[in-house]
Amino acid sequence: MGLMSFHSPETLRRANPQLSDRELLGLPASFTPNRTLNLSADSFGALVAGGVAHWVDSLESQDCALAYRYTAGQILASVGDPRLNPLAPNMVLVPEATAQIGLACERLPAVMQSLADLNLDPDWIAKETPRHAVDLPAYKIGRYPVTNLEYKAFLLDSQAPRIPTDWFLGRYPLERANHPVSGISVEDAQCYIEWLSAKTGRAFHLPSEAQWEYAAAGPQGLQYPWGEDFLPDHANTAELGVFTTTPVGLFANGASPFGCLDMAGNVEEFVADDYHAYPGGAAIEDDLVTAVGTHRVARGGSYSRFRDLARTTRRHGKFPRDIYVMGFRLAESV
Repeated sequence: MGLMSFHSPETLRRANPQLSDRELLGLPASFTPNRTLNLSADSFGALVAGGVAHWVDSLESQDCALAYRYTAGQILASVGDPRLNPLAPNMVLVPEATAQIGLACERLPAVMQSLADLNLDPDWIAKETPRHAVDLPAYKIGRYPVTNLEYKAFLLDSQAPRIPTDWFLGRYPLERANHPVSGISVEDAQCYIEWLSAKTGRAFHLPSEAQWEYAAAGPQGLQYPWGEDFLPDHANTAELGVFTTTPVGLFANGASPFGCLDMAGNVEEFVADDYHAYPGGAAIEDDLVTAVGTHRVARGGSYSRFRDLARTTRRHGKFPRDIYVMGFRLAESV
């Protein structure tokens, strides 16, 4: 069953501390089954018989059904996902460009109208203005966000006391090995990046806001990584109704123009910049600024957030509640 059957926009305008996380999602207090991605016994048997290459191909297929792709990903989580190598992350080259970043002020009313059912605070979208040019030298960015498997390699090698809060009792979630790591802080992400850079001799870093947005939106400045219209089967957002992380690369139809995956939904991704007003704009004191003050920007939305946060220009951050699911993606100087 999908989420929107229960969506109550009146609860969403502000991250009201008096509301439960379920109320913020528009869900009732009573138990409500979430969407499940199950296969029939025959389909599962056929999938298992296919072998590793078939599982990888199926996971990132645009033709297979979602449940089939998801189950292929879950099998790979258990047996080992050949797409993931902690010391050789899959990076995408983004050529040098003068990127147009942010939202043009005159587009603000149209964007608010397109999201009217979510009853958003206009300040949240106004933070994206004004649109401005940023010169970007060529760089690389992760094809996927950093996964639990990769983060485990860091913890084992470094012995850093930085266990994700989403690893219940510190247990490594093997069943989510190829899901994005979540429940981490900016400091955790930075420690991981320093470790990986030292191990490989490469210059990894968090992407800047402009680097992240350009990799997601492409030269055309798309509103979502795949185009101008939201499509709920292209990303793991609250509209999908799964309410948990999913294997990276599951939504190949949601790839960005540069081929980056999971840039909408799954987990929010910390970038390198704290929130500040864009050039020519004014700093906005919305409820996030009121709650936490200076904060690191996060991009892309998550499985527990609606489509507004999946927009490529949206600027968000870590609100101090469990419903905000934070991860990160690598960038690299070239």
